[in-house]
Amino acid sequence: MNIFSGLEKIVEKNYPLAKYTWYQTGGTADYFIRPKTVEQLKDVVTRCSENEIPAYIIGGGSNLLINDKGLKAAVIKLAEGPFKETQFDGEEIIAWAGAELGKLTLECVQKGLSGLEALTGIPGTIGGAVKMNAGGNFGDIGAAVESVTVMDSQGNIFEKSKPELCFDYRQTNITAKFILNAKLKLTTANPEQILRNVKEIWIYKKNNQPLNTRNAGCVFKNPRGVSAGALIDRAGLKGLKVGGALISEKHANFIIAEKTCKSKDILRLTETMKQKVMEQFGIELELEIQIW
Repeated sequence: MNIFSGLEKIVEKNYPLAKYTWYQTGGTADYFIRPKTVEQLKDVVTRCSENEIPAYIIGGGSNLLINDKGLKAAVIKLAEGPFKETQFDGEEIIAWAGAELGKLTLECVQKGLSGLEALTGIPGTIGGAVKMNAGGNFGDIGAAVESVTVMDSQGNIFEKSKPELCFDYRQTNITAKFILNAKLKLTTANPEQILRNVKEIWIYKKNNQPLNTRNAGCVFKNPRGVSAGALIDRAGLKGLKVGGALISEKHANFIIAEKTCKSKDILRLTETMKQKVMEQFGIELELEIQIW
């Protein structure tokens, strides 16, 4: 029996996932599914649940590492139809899960809406950004989120709003697997001033991060009160290489994937980084990147 009978137009089998991650490594998924409507997503999610097929949701793949062996699972990408849309209503925005974060940030600049400048230079999609509370030294997306519409593993749709929503450092209390959209509340400001802020943040990142390389952003979360990158640097690990994976000379919390890199190289390098930091400073680093 074909589990996804009737959905053949949106389902592909044994699909290579590497091209959907910034590391460009990893194996195949049993099923790769691109729903075009909320109803199709609900159908897919329900069938996965009924047939005990693990379901993963992939956004921009910008902080994701996929095992070289691939996934005995369905990987769902929300990048078609309504899932990539944004709707503006004064200072409020409804941003759907597949909307590109960078594109939305620039659109807000043009419209004179302030509140997302901190996300400048952060790749990915709204769904992933909200789920991980994307941000950096200048702030995070959680400050702008008013409510989130989600779908659980049984296909039920519901909304979570502040103050029920809690955003913390690189995490939220959203337990539902699928984020459909988020309502953002911004403030009106001078477009020229917003653009100046965006440029300042971009210059800072350009000077301090290995942009234009195959990386997935910061590998580890910052322990409370200290920089993970500084710890890795002080452990003397900058430039360390395992296979095709290299710790950046520019920012020690970034791993660069060279042309020959495999996911196993990155995994081995992360373990070395954790081990050395623990040995020298007694601090256990926690991964920020997602590993499937």
